[in-house]
Amino acid sequence: MRPGLIFLGAWVGWIASWVVAALWSSATLRKPVTPLTWLYQSLLLAGSVLLYYRTARWLGAGRLYHVGFGGGYALAVLAILGFCFAWWARIHLGRLWSGSVTLKEGHHVVETGPYAIVRHPIYTGLLVAVIATAIALATVLSLLSIVFIAAGIWLKARIEENWLRAELGEGEYDAYRKRVPMLVPFMRP
Repeated sequence: MRPGLIFLGAWVGWIASWVVAALWSSATLRKPVTPLTWLYQSLLLAGSVLLYYRTARWLGAGRLYHVGFGGGYALAVLAILGFCFAWWARIHLGRLWSGSVTLKEGHHVVETGPYAIVRHPIYTGLLVAVIATAIALATVLSLLSIVFIAAGIWLKARIEENWLRAELGEGEYDAYRKRVPMLVPFMRP
């Protein structure tokens, strides 16, 4: 099987499973009202369009380099590992998960499992998958998608952290934030 098909299968599988898993979530109590929501959503959408493998073809952007079959397979495995890390976090979070920034019934700071490694392991896993995919696609647009998606994820994580801090109490979240890095494992918080 070609690496491109592995990437396609991994992305389609992740998206489909994520949509189905959205049904397994507690009721939302509140959502923050912030004008920055449209900004992070726009950054994520723009990055996703740039990452889509056909966008470069439609715009006539060629490959910058070739990763070869070995590199393609290695990057596909890296993307799958990113999805697995995101899924581990999603399963560990359980019914507290939401696709948007919300406060759920029984919400609390989760500090175990992947949340002991980074504060936003779902975002970390997705960033790994995006970076691996972008490098494999090897176009200016795919590499630019990393910037848009990373900025969107960072902004969403900041909104989420400020919201949780206000809703759950500064002391609890601040102590967690001082111990655990935001997105990059082993990086000083």
